Amino acid sequence: MKFYKSLIILFLSVGFLSCSDFLDVTGEREPSVGNFFKNEKDATNAIDACYWILNREETFGRNLFWEQAGGGDDMIYGRNRGTDQNNLANFTFTGRESSLRENWETFTQYLSRANWVVFNLVRKDNLTDVEKIRLGEAYFMRAFCHFYIAYRHGRADQGVPFDKYEDTSYKTYEEFIYSIPVQRATVMENYDLIVKDLESAAGLLPFFETYNDTDKGRAHKAAAWALMVKTYAYWAQYDESKWALIPPLVDKIETEGKRALLGNYGDVFKIANNWSSEYIWSVNSSGYNYAGSIFPGVVLENKAWGRYNGWGYFKPTLGLYEEFAPNDKRRGVTILEYNDEFTLFGEKRKFYSTADLECGFMLAKYMEPFSYGAVNSKGSGEASTVSTNGDRPTTDLDLPIIRHAEMVLFKAEALIMQAKGTDAAKELNRLTRRAGLGDVYTDATLADLKHERRCELAGEFTDRFMDLKRWKEWDKLNAPKRGRKHADRSKPDSPYTVIEVWSARTFNPSTDIVFPYNPDEVVKANGKLKQNPMD
Repeated sequence: MKFYKSLIILFLSVGFLSCSDFLDVTGEREPSVGNFFKNEKDATNAIDACYWILNREETFGRNLFWEQAGGGDDMIYGRNRGTDQNNLANFTFTGRESSLRENWETFTQYLSRANWVVFNLVRKDNLTDVEKIRLGEAYFMRAFCHFYIAYRHGRADQGVPFDKYEDTSYKTYEEFIYSIPVQRATVMENYDLIVKDLESAAGLLPFFETYNDTDKGRAHKAAAWALMVKTYAYWAQYDESKWALIPPLVDKIETEGKRALLGNYGDVFKIANNWSSEYIWSVNSSGYNYAGSIFPGVVLENKAWGRYNGWGYFKPTLGLYEEFAPNDKRRGVTILEYNDEFTLFGEKRKFYSTADLECGFMLAKYMEPFSYGAVNSKGSGEASTVSTNGDRPTTDLDLPIIRHAEMVLFKAEALIMQAKGTDAAKELNRLTRRAGLGDVYTDATLADLKHERRCELAGEFTDRFMDLKRWKEWDKLNAPKRGRKHADRSKPDSPYTVIEVWSARTFNPSTDIVFPYNPDEVVKANGKLKQNPMD
C-alpha cells in the first residue's frame, strides 16, 4: 500500500487539478524534456500523477454511477437530485450536466498526462528496466482513459478526439494540452488505437505477482489483457469477428496471468482479499481521507442511522432483487432488504431505510469496512478501516473495476456469440457453483449470459447501462423502476407494497446510445469537434 500513500503525499504537495502539475518542477510555465524525465524518479513521479484519476469523485467515486443509477435498471437515486441527474435518468441529457462535463474533463485531462509520459519516454534512449515499466504503465493509463471516453461518446459513424503525442510535432505539454486532437472517423478507429496501446503496455508490464507491496496498484500485464478483452467486447457491437479474439485472451489471463475465481463469492468484497487472485484492476484504498474511492460511503444509508456520514445516493431496484434466485448466495452479499441482519461498527442491527426516495433496499457489497470498530455521530473515532472524514468516506476496501469473474463472463458471451453454447455453459457454471446453485447450464444462451452477468456484477462499475445498450434491450431501458414501500420505514419487520419509484422513460437509440459533448466544448473547438446527434 506504500504506492498509494505516496500518491497522497504527491496530491497534497503539488495539487492534482492543474493541467501540468506533475511537470512543474522548475517553476517555469512550460516544462520541457530538457528539465524533466532525466531519471527513473522523474518517470515514476510523472506516471504516479496519472493514477489519481481512480480516486477522483468525478469518476469512480460518484459521477460514473450517476449515469448507472439514472440510465440503467439496477439502481435508482436514493435521494432527491437536481435537474442534471434527473436529465440522466429521463434520457434528456444535453451534455451540460455536471457529471457528464466533469467526466469528460477529467478523463481527457488524465489521458493527456499519460500521453505526455509516453511522448517523453519513447523519445529517450536506453531506457532502464524501471523506465520501461513506467512506459508500459503510461500506455495502459492512456488506453484506460481513452476507453472511457470512446465508449461513452463514440459512435459507429463518429469517433472521439484522440492524438498520440509521439506522432505529433509538439514540444511542450501546454502546447498540446491547449490543442484540439483529431476527431476520429468512427469509434472502431478509437478501439483499434486503444488495443494497440494495450498491446504495447502488455509487452512492457510485469505480472502482478512480481510486484512487492510498495508497487501493488500499478498497471500489470493481466490488467492490460483484461481491458483489451473489454474493448473487444464493445467493439464487437460493430464487428462480430472480435468475439473470436476474447476466449484465448481470457485463457491467457488465467494461465499466464494467474488470475482465478475465489471459492466464496462474499470473500471477494473483503479487505483481506483486495489483492486476491480475482483482482485485476481496482480503485485501491486504505481508509485515508484522500486515497481511494468514496463509493462505499456514497452508497451507505444516508447518515448511517446516526453513526457516520453515509451519503445514501444509489439504491438497488426491486427488479435487480428479483433477478436473483432465492437461494443464490450472491443476493445476500449484494443487497440488504428489510429485516436482514448486519453489523455496523461492531453493533448487530436489522436493516431499515429512511432514505429520501423509497425503495426498500441498500447495496451491501461494500459494507465490510463499516462493520468494525466504533465511529461516533460526527464521523470520527476508532474505526481504522474507514476514513474519519465523513465528507471523504473512503474505506480500506478496494472498489473493483475489473475482476476475473467479468473475464469469465466475457469469455462465455464470446462463445455464445460464436454458437458454442455448450462451452459457454461450462464457464457460467463456474459462477453458479460458487453462488451455491450447482451446475445450472448445459447449453447456455445469450439470455442465460445476461442473467448471470447481472447477478454477478451488480453494484460494480462494469457499466450495466452500457450492457443494456449494446444488447439493444430498449424495453428494459424504457421500463419504470420499482421498489418497496414499507408501512413504517423505521421498523425492520414493517410490511410493504410494491411501488413505482421512477416512471417509464423513452430511450431513443438513434440519439441516446452515447452521451453528447458539452455544447460549450463544441463551440470552443471552432469546428474541430462535431457534436453527437441529439433530440
